[in-house]
Order: sequence, then structure tokens, then C-alpha cells
Amino acid sequence: MKIAIVGTGYVGLVSGACFAEMGLDITCVDTDRKKIESLQQGIIPIYEPGLSELVRNNVAAGRLHFTTDLTECLDRVEVVFSAVGTPPDEDGSADLRYVLEVARTFGRHINKYTLLVTKSTVPVGTARKVRAAIEEELAKRGADVPFDVASNPEFLKEGAAIKDFMSPDRVVVGVDSEQARELMTRLYRPLMINNFRVLFMDIASAEMTKYAANAMLATRISFMNDVANLCDLMGANVEMVRKGIGADVRIGSKFLYPGCGYGGSCFPKDVKALAHTAHEYGYTMEVIEAVERVNERQKSVVFEKLRQLLGDLRGKRIALWGLAFKPETDDMREATAITVIERLLDAGAEVQAFDPVAMTECRRRFGDRIGYAADMYQAAEGADAVALLTEWKVFRMPDWSRLRASMRDNALVDGRNIYDKQEVIKAGFRYSGIGK
Repeated sequence: MKIAIVGTGYVGLVSGACFAEMGLDITCVDTDRKKIESLQQGIIPIYEPGLSELVRNNVAAGRLHFTTDLTECLDRVEVVFSAVGTPPDEDGSADLRYVLEVARTFGRHINKYTLLVTKSTVPVGTARKVRAAIEEELAKRGADVPFDVASNPEFLKEGAAIKDFMSPDRVVVGVDSEQARELMTRLYRPLMINNFRVLFMDIASAEMTKYAANAMLATRISFMNDVANLCDLMGANVEMVRKGIGADVRIGSKFLYPGCGYGGSCFPKDVKALAHTAHEYGYTMEVIEAVERVNERQKSVVFEKLRQLLGDLRGKRIALWGLAFKPETDDMREATAITVIERLLDAGAEVQAFDPVAMTECRRRFGDRIGYAADMYQAAEGADAVALLTEWKVFRMPDWSRLRASMRDNALVDGRNIYDKQEVIKAGFRYSGIGK
């Protein structure tokens, strides 16, 4: 089976490499010529564990190809996946210009039945716009070429994307024809030999499922952060509270870990887009809008705790451990670190940062406005405080005596609640966690 995937960002590249690993013939398409040339040379533009090896192996096996021109492969493929970006506009809505451009290119050049599948996260109703764009281009040509559109939103976690793709807990597919359903069944059957977990539904429901899933997870995070902030005020321990409510099978324990806010390319964008879609239909999603407000506030919690511990931050040196929005990625989009760095610099503090993989991305964003350390201990040399922002494994068991000896003062803010408070205090630090 031959398919094309337009867009070699996170979703497109992971999907293409994984489909190729299953034995399919995959052509990944991107208009960025430099990126395509790099991929052809085995240079991967993003950090994702195992992805570089997967891409190189499948290129060598002749199953994975890269091009800048969709029309080169359109006559050979049965399915085209659209995995282009949908960046947020200033009003929070999803920018569909790239999605619709793929649809127009598709409509201008198809000569046989082909299925166009939207894998990008798009608002409900996008499939109708995609279909209309294709039909408009076919009409201009005076062509009567059959086609279908479908929705197949991705649910990949950065840092575990390959595992999520190869062993999904479910695959959501929105179709409106039996031919499209049969094609998508053929495509995903190798992943589901033992347990066929493809959930077929109408296209609008598939589009909504992606937004609703991310909004629910974001809601759980913001809820626990709200609870944690109240625990701080009243002297309760949010870790005990989390265990207590997570033991209820109706609630469960996942995504109930308080911290310093969520970030990344999905949750912030999708929460905003869902709220904006509701407004377009004359409805206000009160809970979702509150989720966003709580998260934006939570990103400043670490800064406020540093100010509580150190007072005036002018001239104070702050070591930041972790810059990416989560471990196992170099992605800093909407990361809490951005808010913390900006507020610290505005307050006159000196920032020294370390992250196992996101240093290049941070340097691209902040240049020489902050310092960059070779490791976690170098970042803390002469520091008045250490603030943990990303729970990378390398940060989990510090040598407390070495750390304390190298610091000027002894403040530690645990933005992800990974340390034992009493152990840290016993080691000579003033400790502040989230809700503890």
C-alpha cells in the first residue's frame, strides 16, 4: 500500500516512519526544501527517542521517501494524509491556511480515486471546508474524479510517540463512505491484529474527539493545580489528596499530578481553539475557559515561590533545571520555562539554565540573555536558588551535599513535586513545592 504524508513536523514524520516500519511505501512531503534535504541525509529536525534510527532504517530499506512536491507521488498513492501545522491565530482559533492549501493541491492534481485524511488537529467542520476546496478545484478543471475525505486525529505523546503509534489504545477514524472505511481498515489492521481498536464514527465526531480528549486531560491538570494552590494556603499536602482521590476507580490517578503548568504544542492550542469554536456557535465553555486561566496563572507559581524565599530578586542568581515543556523532548512551545525566565529577567535576576536536550531551542529563543550550563551542577554554582521546571530523570536524585556546597544560598523550588520535602530540608535547603 502506498501513501503520502504532507507535513514533516512532529505528527507527519512520526506517522510516516512508523507506517514505513509496518511495511508500507511512504512518501513524506514538505515545502521546506532544506528540511527535506536534511531528512534525505538522515538529519532529523526534532528530538524524539528512537525516531532517528527508525527514519534511517526505513530510508535505507527503500520504504520511506522525501520530496517537496506532492504531485510527484499523487498518481501512485491511495491515501494522502494531511499533517500540516494549524498554528493558533491571535483570537485562539486554528489557522487552516496550510490544511486548505493541501486540499487545493489535492483537487488540482488527482486523476483517480484517492482518500484525503486530515491528521492535523482541526476544528469541527474543517472536513466540510476541505471537501469544498477540493470540489472547487475539480470544477475549475472540469474534472469528475471521485475522492473521499476522512478524519484521523493523532493522540501521540511527545517522548513516547513511537510506542503510542505502534501500540495505540485506540485509533479514531471519521468517515462518510464505505470505501473510505475499507481503506482505513486495511491501513490500520497490522496494528490491530490481536485487538482491532479502530473506532469508526462520523467525521464531525472524530474532529471533536481530539479536542475533547486534550481538553479533558488539561482540565485534570488545572484542577489539581487549583487544589494544590489551596493546599498551600491551608496547610494540606496535595500528594496525600492526589492519592486519596486517585484511589477512586471513577477518577483514577492519571493526569492528577500538580505542577507548574502544562505546555507543548497540543494542550494550550487545543483548549483555546475549542473555546473559540464554542463562541462561533454562540456558546461559552465555562470549564474550558477556566482551565486556560488556571494554567496561565500556574506558570508564574515558581516565580512567586522564588520571590517568597529570596525577597527582592535583583542580582540574585537562579538556576533552572529543565526547559522543555516535558521530559524526552526539546519542545519549548508554551513551556513554563519561558514564563519563568521572562519574569526573572524582568525582576533583575540572573538566570543559569540546563536541560538535557532543549538548550539549543532555548538559545534560539533567549540568545545571550541567560547563561547556559553544561550540566545541572554547573547551573547551580553560585546560585541563590534552584528551580526544577521539567522532571527529567537526570534531576531526580541529586547529590544534595555537592549541590549545597556549590550554591550561594539554599532555596529550592520543586515545580514538579519530585523530591521528598523532609530529605531536602535535612540536606540544608529551604524547600517549596506545589501544594506541599
